[in-house]
Amino acid sequence: MWTLSGFSDEIDPDFTTQCRLVSELGLKYIEIRSAWQTNILDLDADQLSTVQQTLAEYGVQVSSIGSPIGKIKITDDFAPHLDRMRHAAEVAKRLNAPYLRLFSFFIPAGEDPDDYRDEVLSRLRAIAEVADQAGVIAVHENEKEIYGDIPRRCLDIVTSVDSPSLKLAWDPANFVQCGVKPFTEGYEALRPHTVYIQIKDALSADSSVVVAGAGDGEIVETIRALRGDGFDGFFSLEPHLATQNALGGFSGAELWTQAHAAFTDILHNEGVPYA
Repeated sequence: MWTLSGFSDEIDPDFTTQCRLVSELGLKYIEIRSAWQTNILDLDADQLSTVQQTLAEYGVQVSSIGSPIGKIKITDDFAPHLDRMRHAAEVAKRLNAPYLRLFSFFIPAGEDPDDYRDEVLSRLRAIAEVADQAGVIAVHENEKEIYGDIPRRCLDIVTSVDSPSLKLAWDPANFVQCGVKPFTEGYEALRPHTVYIQIKDALSADSSVVVAGAGDGEIVETIRALRGDGFDGFFSLEPHLATQNALGGFSGAELWTQAHAAFTDILHNEGVPYA
């Protein structure tokens, strides 16, 4: 049984509105990135209490904290960011989220990411230690302009850090936007380390984001392979159908619903049960 989740802040800035729509669509989980136009890591204690109360009211749980950890320049001071990671782990524990999404630092434009390998790995080892101490699994998302943008470097991260608390999230659209054929060029190597799937598709011609199955993210091939090798985990909708930028994206309720329908149609056509 596969479990659907999604970045609910792409529905609406208001957290109650987010939970109401996902509940109407039958989802039991969401991925929290922001509420009331405030990043999840910047919510105060009262706001976090409201988040918890609203989740309980709608019978929704949290699959992952959609944190911005690792979305700073590799040349930025790391010490305060590691403190932010400690806070992120605390928030994940408070909301009973088993996963915490993160990244591997923006690389200066025009420079070779491999030149920053040692510093990236040093920072991610420290982050993984925080995750391990908190009992949460950090999942690295492949993203444009960071060290771990292509399959080779994603594999380097997870095998070099070699921590049970650092695994991979799979984002097919991001791979497409980096010139990668996700399933063809990345699945075999990355699947043993991949524990979390993000559902976003894109066209290789212009990098535009589209609903699942309408782009070049090889989503159907990936779903068939995941079903064949027994994957049992979360699929998190991250539509990005209206706007997108380095820190996230937005769709609105109508487009988010369309994205949900497109993906669940694929699951129905493939005979995959989900909740």
